[in-house]
Amino acid sequence: MLTIEQHLERVLALVGQLPAEQTPIGDGVGRVLADGLAARLAVPPFDNSSMDGFAVRSADVRQGARLRIVGDIPAGALSVPTVGEGEAARIMTGAPFPPGADAVAQVEITDQPMGAVALPESVQILESVAPGQFIRRAGDDVAVGDVVLPAGLRWTPAAGASAASMGYAEVPLIRRPRVAIVATGAELVAAGQPLGFGQIPDSNSVLLAGLCRGWGADVALSQVVDDDPDSFVAALSQATAADLVLTTGGVSVGAFEVVRLVTEGTVEFVQVAMQPGKPQAAGTLRTEDGRRVPMIGLPGNPVSVCVSAWAFVRPVLAKLGGWSGEWPSEQLPVAAGWSGPSGRRQFIPVVIGPDGVAPSHRLGSGSHLIASLAVADGFAVVPEEVTRVEVGDTVAVHRF
Repeated sequence: MLTIEQHLERVLALVGQLPAEQTPIGDGVGRVLADGLAARLAVPPFDNSSMDGFAVRSADVRQGARLRIVGDIPAGALSVPTVGEGEAARIMTGAPFPPGADAVAQVEITDQPMGAVALPESVQILESVAPGQFIRRAGDDVAVGDVVLPAGLRWTPAAGASAASMGYAEVPLIRRPRVAIVATGAELVAAGQPLGFGQIPDSNSVLLAGLCRGWGADVALSQVVDDDPDSFVAALSQATAADLVLTTGGVSVGAFEVVRLVTEGTVEFVQVAMQPGKPQAAGTLRTEDGRRVPMIGLPGNPVSVCVSAWAFVRPVLAKLGGWSGEWPSEQLPVAAGWSGPSGRRQFIPVVIGPDGVAPSHRLGSGSHLIASLAVADGFAVVPEEVTRVEVGDTVAVHRF
């Protein structure tokens, strides 16, 4: 059997980072910046007022001083007056600062009322002001040429706003991975449909599609097929238009393993020392036009799908999309014990309570226990050599 790390190394080797594309700054949240962005504009681009009030010469301002008004400067003003000795200009927040003045006396320390009032002929300043008071200098935040948004940054609305302030309308973001999901199994029927004898609802495609979207991928295709090889081949012909093909089921050693029947030889089928999720597959599919598309084959039991997706699909999507594939964990105490397999690393769904973690289901890590998975807070990970976890032990826990 392979270790989890060995299989992860193999699946990661199947993919490389996707190319970048110019993207409007308001789009692409969650994608990754391909190149660092140097400021094209200073931020702010000009000296401006940080208060509503009056632009003054601080040397002219004494408590009770009265100054002659030489103009009005709203935000967006196309020109400004020069402020001379004994003069002031009314100025609004964000408005360009006039030459001659060196401070702002906020309206609250003048004899003028606040709000929409006519421009007065003069203003009385009731308190002294210091040079530079309430002036935002050009480049205070960012100077032209400063690299503010580094390559590898995960794009956010704040990053978009920053890029806008620096003079950008589009930025190079790594393309979002496109995933195709093919769930196999003659027993599967669409969710919500009546069940016949031996049939179960398809939950795997729902689970995988939701996980992949949550990790930053686009789901280009999500399809359920039976165990007929021709049906699976037809599904793959559509799936290979994506950047990554994910299959569920059909990778074990039974007589009707359709994924193995169709792809063995180009895809490698292995056993991994983990519970659940022991049977795994990975390789590349060759298309008619000569492209090679990576494929990861996951087991068919739904909890196995969930564990395998977190362990293998998530880091592959991270490599394709250019973001971090780290899977943080924390050490937490055990509030209710359980047993585990010998020689395989166990991933058991757990709930986290005030006293520690406990299995989310009384049957522990059963690979079929999909209905109770929704109440779990994460996976507790038990090393291969540990077969019994007792109350008071500590375990590593990956939160969902």
